[in-house]
Amino acid sequence: MARAAFRKGIAEGLPFIIVMVPFGALFGVLASEAGLPIGQIMAFSIVVVAGAAQFTAVHLMSDGAPWAIVLLSALAVNLRMAMYSASMVPWLGEAPLWQRGLIAYLLVDQTYALSAQAYETERAWRVRDRVVYFAGTALPVFPAWVGATWAGAALGARIPEEWALDFAMPLAFLALVGPMLRTRAHVVAAAVSLSLALALVWVPWNLGLIVAAACAMAAGAETERRA
Repeated sequence: MARAAFRKGIAEGLPFIIVMVPFGALFGVLASEAGLPIGQIMAFSIVVVAGAAQFTAVHLMSDGAPWAIVLLSALAVNLRMAMYSASMVPWLGEAPLWQRGLIAYLLVDQTYALSAQAYETERAWRVRDRVVYFAGTALPVFPAWVGATWAGAALGARIPEEWALDFAMPLAFLALVGPMLRTRAHVVAAAVSLSLALALVWVPWNLGLIVAAACAMAAGAETERRA
């Protein structure tokens, strides 16, 4: 069963290459234009492994924002990873520590969305099956992200603007978030987040996003409590 779960993970992770490649290439281009050397750009993607947080940090660095704002904003964008981790505990909490460490490192939106759905569906899977499924989802996603980052950083400004690589970021998040809006609390949180993010777009250094995220989580939690 473990081999079948691993193959299933690879098969379901492969389609995300379509968005991961332009997504990673765009980050490489933007980071290069921001003045980061290719070594730092690659370290950024390999160590952080969080596209949205990386884009946020690079944009703020380009705008000359204080380091405290850069770190706070990147951490705020990545707060969702804490929620992802908590929801994985019932399924993977009994895995060995080194496996949980690798899973935590490779836990991104794509691997989480696929795994959360698969674990709900495949109730007969053992912990080992769940771990290898997760590994299968990460196998195409992580190399695509790192490789595309290198390509974008190496090519830099030579990538034509008309290619519009920035389409990948909203497309990736829409593909992930849309199917996960299954309850009223989810919908309320998404609506509050969207409304406030647009209303607070004028706030400097993208701090409006932090306010919108905090209010959205509070609204979703309150809706869940009342239900």
